[in-house]
Amino acid sequence: MKRAGFDKPGLPVLLLLPQLAIIGLFFYWPAAYAIQSSFFLEDPFGFGSTFVGLANYAGLMNSAQYLKVAGFTLVFTVAVTFLSLSIALILAVKADKVIRGARTYRTLLMWVYAVAPPVAGFLGVMVFYQNNGPMTEFLALFGYEFRLGVNYSDTAVAMVAVATWNQIPVNFIFLLSGLQSIPQSVKEAAMIDNRSGSRRFWDITFPLLAPTAFFLLVINITYSLFDTFGMIDALVKGEPGNNPMTLVYKVYVDGFRGNDLGGSSAQSVVLMILVLLLTVFQFRFLDRRIHYT
Repeated sequence: MKRAGFDKPGLPVLLLLPQLAIIGLFFYWPAAYAIQSSFFLEDPFGFGSTFVGLANYAGLMNSAQYLKVAGFTLVFTVAVTFLSLSIALILAVKADKVIRGARTYRTLLMWVYAVAPPVAGFLGVMVFYQNNGPMTEFLALFGYEFRLGVNYSDTAVAMVAVATWNQIPVNFIFLLSGLQSIPQSVKEAAMIDNRSGSRRFWDITFPLLAPTAFFLLVINITYSLFDTFGMIDALVKGEPGNNPMTLVYKVYVDGFRGNDLGGSSAQSVVLMILVLLLTVFQFRFLDRRIHYT
């Protein structure tokens, strides 16, 4: 069998150079600069810097506010990932059974995918607006005063709700595709072996969706950690104060508003290490339990 290849070894490298240049310029160089800055106490006006070693990292570990933000980030990530995957799975299962009007039904569920996170944040502000927001007025019927941007728990609920709503269509598309890729013969055989619909789903259908679910798990965790920045900024109205925030948003607040460049660089390094460890754990341990067919 003839193997495809390049006559000149320099050609593959030449073809990769544009992509490598983009990765180096927008990822490796900022990451290296952040690591370097995390060991310095830098003047916010750029007049100089002082080497402080690990003092910035020690300050983070001893900061009650930072630990509170880290705890909220964990809760926020788990809540958004679980809710968006669970709701999308239910919708995908229901959509897979629709015969008449299937295209219209699926389009209505997927159109939110076109809404960017900052736009979703502004829509969330409108829905949870204190004076005449639809959700605020609905909760007022039960005697509860929902105060977005003022009450910590209310703002946290709004953040989870908007982030989940914005991520459901992505999960829905992939899960529906995974359901439709299951051979009809397998479904018919499962119906013969087990009359219970719920048992058929958990014993047959869900294990076949495991590769798709694992991929979406990684995507949703990454989304919760990073892609919700614009949404959070819109919900807290640019004034975080005592409102909940994620680790990524705190890097922005401390670095660009507090002018603590060294501290924010240390936070970004900690976040990079956290994401690296999380990715390694997912692919080394969780991926072993996934069976690809």
